[in-house]
Amino acid sequence: MWKHTEVTRRLGLTVPIVQGPFGGGISSVDLVVAVCESGGLGSFGVHHLDGNGIREVAAAIRARTARPFALNLWVPLDDSDDPRLDDEVFARNAALLEPYFTELGLAPPQRPQRFAPPYAAQIEAVLAARPAVLSFVFGIPAPAILQRCRELDIVTVGAATTVAEAVALEQAGVDMIVATGFEAGGHRVAFLRAPEASLSGTFALVPQVADAVRIPVIAAGGIADGRGIAAALALGAQAVQIGTAFLACRESNANPAHRAMLFSDEARETALTRVFSGRLARGIRNRLMAELEPHAAQLPPYPVQNWFTSAIKKAAGTQERADLMSLWCGQAAPLLTQRDARSLMATLVEDTSRITRQLGG
Repeated sequence: MWKHTEVTRRLGLTVPIVQGPFGGGISSVDLVVAVCESGGLGSFGVHHLDGNGIREVAAAIRARTARPFALNLWVPLDDSDDPRLDDEVFARNAALLEPYFTELGLAPPQRPQRFAPPYAAQIEAVLAARPAVLSFVFGIPAPAILQRCRELDIVTVGAATTVAEAVALEQAGVDMIVATGFEAGGHRVAFLRAPEASLSGTFALVPQVADAVRIPVIAAGGIADGRGIAAALALGAQAVQIGTAFLACRESNANPAHRAMLFSDEARETALTRVFSGRLARGIRNRLMAELEPHAAQLPPYPVQNWFTSAIKKAAGTQERADLMSLWCGQAAPLLTQRDARSLMATLVEDTSRITRQLGG
């Protein structure tokens, strides 16, 4: 039976379906609970939250479900935890983005003390919350953190975009690996090489990773229906992680205009860009992407650029201006049919069961 894998046994799931974690405030407790209560692993991206925010999210999830869930963090890459940025670069980028602030009725940005919450405080909050799963991207937590996770019975799940990254995760003692192909929406989470040099497709990457490591592999990228699930499992995955299809559900915290765009013809035209956050990510082409792309090489890195554009994106969402938002979207968006998380889970399970029966599985 396709429902019974090492991932479902280890995590206590009914089906091997993981909801992809969304950062930047588009995760929601409602979505996590809906997926958990439907037998999958709900995930909440907390990299934008401070310690108190992380504790509040974990408590809110636990108040509504006793099922296992995941909290997801970004491991600091380069100097992203506290980037060095001189005032001249800040002023130049502020000037570049000033027309968008003005158009949206926003005051000019003033330099903050920090561009993102400190990673050390985030880790401590996650460990104190003791979710069933700590998933992470952009690297590998320090050995001491992984050891504390083992002591607290927290399963660790790291993301890999290449076989080399998967091997590095296994050698570090990580419990499971998300093998994520370039079809996926949102950020490309490479950490050993530049993301532009780490763009394997999901169904080429998954069997290679499954052959290279002994720990369970979770396939991600371009999976939105039962056909994708069945194919991923046939290639050696022990579960799948699905992002865009869950982002499109009413329970997600994506702006309604963003969710509507995922069902539009525009969702067929996605692109990889650094303009929204300073890191390579896949989203639907729009005006802000097109206008900032010629300046991509001069933009500050993450989290500085992400801090700059977060105010623009928030105001654009309030004003339902899809042309000025980051419209994260994977290449499987044209396959979307469901707008409710529980209905989506039911459809995924039904379709995968039907397909595996037809295949004799």
